[in-house]
Amino acid sequence: MNKEVLRIFFLFVALFGAALLFSTGIQRPILSLTNSIKSSYHNTTAAIGKHYDEHFAQRDSIIELREKLALYEESHLLLHQVATELNALFVENNSSFKVNPDVTLVRTISYVKFGDINKVWIDTPAFNASKVYGLVHKENVAGIVIMKEGRAMALLNGASNSSYAVYVGEDNAPGIVHGLNTKELLVEFIPTWINIKVGDEVFTSGLDNLFFPGLKVGKVISIEQSQGYQNAVIKPYYNASNPDYFHLIKKIR
Repeated sequence: MNKEVLRIFFLFVALFGAALLFSTGIQRPILSLTNSIKSSYHNTTAAIGKHYDEHFAQRDSIIELREKLALYEESHLLLHQVATELNALFVENNSSFKVNPDVTLVRTISYVKFGDINKVWIDTPAFNASKVYGLVHKENVAGIVIMKEGRAMALLNGASNSSYAVYVGEDNAPGIVHGLNTKELLVEFIPTWINIKVGDEVFTSGLDNLFFPGLKVGKVISIEQSQGYQNAVIKPYYNASNPDYFHLIKKIR
């Protein structure tokens, strides 16, 4: 009798687990609840940690260094864009433009779906739901951000529908990159008449209006020919295994 009860219990657990894994209808309310709990947890732990640092360590020094670090991370990203634009200005000589970027720090709340590390909900101020935004972790491209179900969803580099414009190598071979698997990305539609090689750097072109030009994406590890174009498999610099804080690029100029 006891064995029969145990069999029924484990069968129920297995069926519930399968339904939870494959049914978005069941996942959605659970994720919504856990996201609210996680957001409150993050806010509470951050407040406790900040309070502890300020009162049990060197309060003034920690506050000053924290502010300088946040300012440095954002300023470093903006200065990278300004330097790239100024170099282009010198080349063009007569070019004129207005530099007015808009970058904001955002935080990860949770994964969108259990088992998929390439899609996360992020906590960010309201933005235009019809637009796509670039996402950066330090100096490396992390993915893009879209609006999904009324919330900001980050499609990290490994997601197949996370795509943006890039250059490959010293000759700036243009291409479009998107996720290939959890460890590699694929750059497609590279013209065959432009020479690229294994080890070439891949960086953003800025032609899609999502990223500043010159942000690092990864390095070429293999090349193949495909219907009149070249494709390059690249190893990305950003590792999506531990998503935490990012910079969201709301406007590049």
